[in-house]
Amino acid sequence: MEPIGLHIVSPERTLVEVEVSSVALPGTFAPFMVLKDHAPLISSLDAGEIVYVSGGTEQRIAIRSGFVEVRDNQVNVCVEV
Repeated sequence: MEPIGLHIVSPERTLVEVEVSSVALPGTFAPFMVLKDHAPLISSLDAGEIVYVSGGTEQRIAIRSGFVEVRDNQVNVCVEV
């Protein structure tokens, strides 16, 4: 399976820049998962965890809030941690 690019930044620094097979995000209205070829979207994020799988290993990042843009198998996230 071809990977998805995941780029997570905070106002202070880049937190993650990696290729993943999936990423789950705490959307404001409901949590959601992004897989390869996901439809384009922009969403706000609530407090919770971003969970992503890279190289078969699950990783987690706790966030307070943020925004995400999904487009062309690239997930760009700006968060407050």
